[in-house]
Amino acid sequence: MDPMSNDQADKLSKAVEPGRRPWWQGVTRRQWDALVAGQIGYALDAFDVMLYAFAIPTIMKEWHLSRGTAGFMVSVTLFFSSIGGVAFGVVADRFGRKRALMATVLLFSACSGWSGLAQNLTQLALARAVLELGMGGEWTAGALLIAETWPDHHRGKAIGLMQSGWAIGYIGAAIAAATVLPAYGWRVLFFLGIAPALFTLWLRARLEEPEIWVTHRRAQPMSVRENIIQLFRRDLRRFTLSATLVSALVMFAYWGVFTWIPDYLANFVGLSMVKAPIYTIPMMAGAFFGYVTFGFVSDRIGRRSTFAAYLLIAGVLVFVFASVRTSTGLLVVGPLLGFFGSGYFSAFGAILSELFPTRARGAGVGFSYNTGRMLSAAAPTVVGFASVQYGFLVAFTLIAATFATAAAAGVFLLPETRGRHLI
Repeated sequence: MDPMSNDQADKLSKAVEPGRRPWWQGVTRRQWDALVAGQIGYALDAFDVMLYAFAIPTIMKEWHLSRGTAGFMVSVTLFFSSIGGVAFGVVADRFGRKRALMATVLLFSACSGWSGLAQNLTQLALARAVLELGMGGEWTAGALLIAETWPDHHRGKAIGLMQSGWAIGYIGAAIAAATVLPAYGWRVLFFLGIAPALFTLWLRARLEEPEIWVTHRRAQPMSVRENIIQLFRRDLRRFTLSATLVSALVMFAYWGVFTWIPDYLANFVGLSMVKAPIYTIPMMAGAFFGYVTFGFVSDRIGRRSTFAAYLLIAGVLVFVFASVRTSTGLLVVGPLLGFFGSGYFSAFGAILSELFPTRARGAGVGFSYNTGRMLSAAAPTVVGFASVQYGFLVAFTLIAATFATAAAAGVFLLPETRGRHLI
């Protein structure tokens, strides 16, 4: 990617200067529709995915599963979410951001209902694997839609607001788990995940494809094979490999800790089946503000420095969280861990979209983010086994070290992309 010209730099400096009007007054209805679609889609995505995380302790008891086996299940589903993210990135480049988003929501909604019908571990694994194909693809399609619709100087804010949908969905899943799981069991909990399919009706009626995608699609039609191969040509190879490595490190740390938080609260802190999900709500409230704040701060001071700061602080907080054994301590540390331990995800939608040109944006974002997720799929298994052998303190210390490594990789391998004009 060529450095910004002087004209582009001038435009950027003017764009990011505080104006007389609030920033949101210049946003069009079309841009708001894209943001709402991405945010709600991601919230529903998180809701379906986290239902399993809250159901893990109950399923483990009912089917007599070890923590290592349960962690392996999560690793398998993460692997398939990576495939879905790569595949739907290509689909979004070829058929459109809107169509890709609709297809992913339908897929993960149907498979949540399938999960509730599973009679054994193999059936549940198949249902969750196919669900994760949609989960991985939804983030890719939503991030592309917003990045290409919103103006350059507000892109970080918009992606941050979209990313906050994960916290909303997580909180919804926690409330559902606390109320439905004790009374009706994990099968009914999964049946609730069918409801997001109705959201596709709104998507079909309100969304429009980004103009930049429509223009490039007409001018430069490309085969699936060409779409992937171009990521490894000289002009894009460095960005593809660097973004993939950073994504892998970050998501190894994230999934390694957040997959096991409900189990940690239930079996090591001693919270009941009802209280354990409730105690994650303050954490996800912190995550909500972390996602949103990251977008605003990164639009102001830059993507890389904000990204590194969040990751380093998250590493410290993971170590602190693993030492907490009181409810008061959880209420203090939990929201901070949510803020810094999740907020950095707002970087990916902005940075990755700004690294790749429109002809390769879907494939580039989908491949680098989701191949990184695939490489990180071992995290739940590693942490699950490490917690059994050495305890959660040692397992979470490993995660803290991974956060620090990811921060260094982000600073040294990724360029600063704040305000970059999409081409």
